[in-house]
Amino acid sequence: MATVGERGLIEHIRRRLPPPPPALVVGIGDDAAVAMVDRGTLQVLTTDALVEGVHFDRRFSRPPDIGYKALAVNVSDIAAMGAAPRFALLSLMLAPTLALDDVDGLLDGLLEVAAGSGVTLVGGNITRSPGPLVVDVTVVGSVKPRRILKRSGGRPGDSLYVSGSIGAAAAGLGWLRQHGQLGSEVPDDPDLAGCVERHRRPQPRARLGALLGRTRAASACMDLSDGLADAVRQVGEASGVGARIAASALPIHPGAARWFVRQGQDAVQASLSGGDDYELLFALPNRSRGRLRLVERQARGLRLTRVGELTRERHFILERDGGTEPLPAGFVHF
Repeated sequence: MATVGERGLIEHIRRRLPPPPPALVVGIGDDAAVAMVDRGTLQVLTTDALVEGVHFDRRFSRPPDIGYKALAVNVSDIAAMGAAPRFALLSLMLAPTLALDDVDGLLDGLLEVAAGSGVTLVGGNITRSPGPLVVDVTVVGSVKPRRILKRSGGRPGDSLYVSGSIGAAAAGLGWLRQHGQLGSEVPDDPDLAGCVERHRRPQPRARLGALLGRTRAASACMDLSDGLADAVRQVGEASGVGARIAASALPIHPGAARWFVRQGQDAVQASLSGGDDYELLFALPNRSRGRLRLVERQARGLRLTRVGELTRERHFILERDGGTEPLPAGFVHF
């Protein structure tokens, strides 16, 4: 980076990008990007920073994986609002000794997600870092006013659904911490190998989020950045309700279940608490069951599982083996 220089790196990144869409009025090279907002449309903005040693470990995450994840987690937040992602800003905090090839690797992963989710990189910032690599992404999305999803719309009696499976990313990270090095073999168990891939490259549920917003099927929604248990609590607290979750209904990833058992962990507790799954939790009123069937038909085979319901009593309960216990906490930074 010290050889390339800040301006040289910005120009290098600009040359890597595809032609911008007509909605982008001013792109990279000015003090700020300018986009034309559609009439009657709300802008949705989100930002997430990935910090080396906290969100990724370069011993077993390659630069393309880091760039991929940096944009994917932001697209997931936009999806949880029922919106479509449109534009992204990328801020890089780089050590002077970082190789340009590593920056290109970050861009490779980020642009892969951008191409798959309809996002245009329109600008950002570059600064020197005396320590860890930091990749900070901001995404702007759009949604029609009556299609916005929030955490606070749930009501007692609403069913709780989760997309895909849970626990995979936490199990994948656990395996990597024990065995993973760059260039090392992947797990022999293909299900566990899938968990490793889930940690490195989470799949944001952009299509599902847009469908839930467009059909107005869901009353509330949140992504599973910090685990299903955390999302249930956050949706419940924002909505002023409680929740009951059935352990027997949880779609725990099979590779994750086997990994947790081998580690002497409670697979249910570990899967509920583990972060980085980036699935969507959503609340569904009874009147929306027909709309859910429409969403399922258009979700391209994505599994949607009913795991519980919101309750008038403001407690968060896990039902298991005929008894009840408190729902565990999710991941927290502090």
